[in-house]
Amino acid sequence: MKILVLNSGSSSVKYRLYETRAWSVLAEGRIGRIGEPAGDAWHRWRVAADTTRESRDVEPVSDHEAALGRLTQHLETQGLLEGLDAIGHRVVHGGERFHCPVRIDEAVVDAIAEVAPLAPLHNPANLAGIEVARHLFPEVAQVAVFDTAFHQTLPPAAWRYALPDELHARYGVRRYGFHGISHAHVTRAAARWLGRPLEDLAMVSLHLGNGASAAAVAGGRCVETSMGMTPLEGLVMGTRSGDLDPAVPLFLQRQAGMDAGAVDRLLNHESGLTGLCGTNDLREVHRRIEAGDPDARLALEVYCHRLRKYIGAYAAVLGRLDVLIFTAGVGENDAEVRQRVCDGLDLLGIGLDARRNRAAGGGIRSIARSDSAVAVLVVPTDEEREIARATREVLRA
Repeated sequence: MKILVLNSGSSSVKYRLYETRAWSVLAEGRIGRIGEPAGDAWHRWRVAADTTRESRDVEPVSDHEAALGRLTQHLETQGLLEGLDAIGHRVVHGGERFHCPVRIDEAVVDAIAEVAPLAPLHNPANLAGIEVARHLFPEVAQVAVFDTAFHQTLPPAAWRYALPDELHARYGVRRYGFHGISHAHVTRAAARWLGRPLEDLAMVSLHLGNGASAAAVAGGRCVETSMGMTPLEGLVMGTRSGDLDPAVPLFLQRQAGMDAGAVDRLLNHESGLTGLCGTNDLREVHRRIEAGDPDARLALEVYCHRLRKYIGAYAAVLGRLDVLIFTAGVGENDAEVRQRVCDGLDLLGIGLDARRNRAAGGGIRSIARSDSAVAVLVVPTDEEREIARATREVLRA
């Protein structure tokens, strides 16, 4: 099949075009700064089996319709859209309704819009991409793949907050979890690489980027995850606080005179690593530590402490631990973070090999000692391929 994957954000559209027979990437790119005076478009496409080309431009793009129109024009000019079978869309929030990817129709569009208050920065942008794509390609099957769907296997003890049931029943206040597309991809990929059935494995997956989350996965089913009703809960992130005493926002409103909007900005955009040391880039954090910056040192310690705490808690939830996975930008590239996170976890059977951990390498690789009871893996995430895979499965079904 030929499948186009679209990830429509509030100010950008990312895409990748697959031929699924060999999972070859025919084209990929990004159109950014939508609605700004200067756009930012990048495209790479295959012109022969061993030849690719790239192009960039900075022309303004007024809205998602213009962005997808330009994307479509580029792909048509290269002759890449002939025989397009399907379009797979990343949708951040599926609420409680969507437990798996679904073919898009009017009822699905309406349901995505209904849960938009749970993801006001994401679902409206996802919907904009869907609506434009359905208009441009009315005869092509379109599939929604939800970031929250992987976590719909959480047991009630994991997804319920200790709040009156009316808040869940009327307003959907509960834990949903995010990064599910990534967690699904890397846990499946890890099982294949190990040559073991996914159904037999107890895994902890750490998706560590500017946003970060952990997932406990038993037999391929998520049983616990760190993000909650929103992506704010859980781990320390680039600009998000993660876990916090619920009374802190109330205290800040009363004592510091902050309104709800100011508290929201603080917790989502001015906290995490940024709040601790002034930068959300862990590469800069490491540079500042080397220069003797105590704030940067503390920021890294807080970041890694929270990760170790979650690994221990999830091992207890699972009852055992077979595989620990590091993925996403920080998880795949920051050997120092991986070392600090695994230090002291020998009681869980986790033994990190310092040489393997520091060695560069692409693809899936083991960074565990030979005597480690737990497989410790670096697994590159590929959310676009996971969306394409899920889209293909929906069409086959």
